[in-house]
Amino acid sequence: MNKRFMIIVVYVLSLSLLFLGGCEQQQESAEQVQDVTVILDWTPNTNHTGVYVAQKMGYYEEEGLEVEITQPGEGITTQLIGADQGDFGFSYQEDLTIARTQGLPVKALAAVIQHNTSGFASPEDKGIETPQDFEGKKYGGWGSPAEEAMLKALMTKADADFDTVEMINIGTADFFASVEKDVDFAWIYWGWTGVESEIRDVPLNFVQLRDYHDALDFYSPILIASEKTVEERPKLVERFMKATARGYHYCIDNPEQAGEILCESVPELNKDLLIKSQEYLADEYQSDAPRWGQMSEERWEKYADWMYSQELIETPLEAKDAFTNDFLPEE
Repeated sequence: MNKRFMIIVVYVLSLSLLFLGGCEQQQESAEQVQDVTVILDWTPNTNHTGVYVAQKMGYYEEEGLEVEITQPGEGITTQLIGADQGDFGFSYQEDLTIARTQGLPVKALAAVIQHNTSGFASPEDKGIETPQDFEGKKYGGWGSPAEEAMLKALMTKADADFDTVEMINIGTADFFASVEKDVDFAWIYWGWTGVESEIRDVPLNFVQLRDYHDALDFYSPILIASEKTVEERPKLVERFMKATARGYHYCIDNPEQAGEILCESVPELNKDLLIKSQEYLADEYQSDAPRWGQMSEERWEKYADWMYSQELIETPLEAKDAFTNDFLPEE
């Protein structure tokens, strides 16, 4: 009786273990392919090519990821990621700094471009060569407080009067059409609009921000995730960053082919502009960093301190908590 009972117990336990093992295998199999959403910061452009390459070349698939690339729509990417409306996103050091000092739990994972390539641009015939020349001109922007702070800081340093600048919100209007009829200068990325000016044969004067203050060599754009994602799904972050880094290394090594891939993915974009922009950014993505995406606490601190001095943030930033290099693959 006892022997028969023990045999039954062993048999039942064996079936249970087999069933549980099967469930675990099914769960593991189901988790092999994970849906991931990446939210852009703007309309698709060559800042984003690495994720399109990783998608097209199967790098995400090799990591068990099914990646959807979307645009932010009505919201700001940093806010959407902080609210778990997406897994990963493109943002800016400025936006993430503001978000963190307001209690939004977001963290930077990589610098997409190692140095700030942005600045204030205008057609040469307008004669705007320095911040002092901004006086009495019309500036075309998108309504961010950072624009006013940046202009004011540069002009104050040059003993120029910021109050004489007329601020006009042009939103996403075309730069070249805007400076032809509505405004005198605007804030651009040289890797996109600057390159386009060369294609159009429209010479520009360019006041590059990092030439005027070392704190203005901030990371823009950056890849971000919520702290919840980083803390609760580190393996997912690791796999995503491994594939994404491969995508950007492909862009560095094969700019023309990378441009072709972005053009296939977003056919409404200008192919000539894509190829030339990729050629420019091939030297900028990693630049002098020891590996693509790496960030330094010093650069985060400098820009946050500058933002605080300009009253763009109400409290200082804990720079070391705003970013991590832990998910960047080793070279």
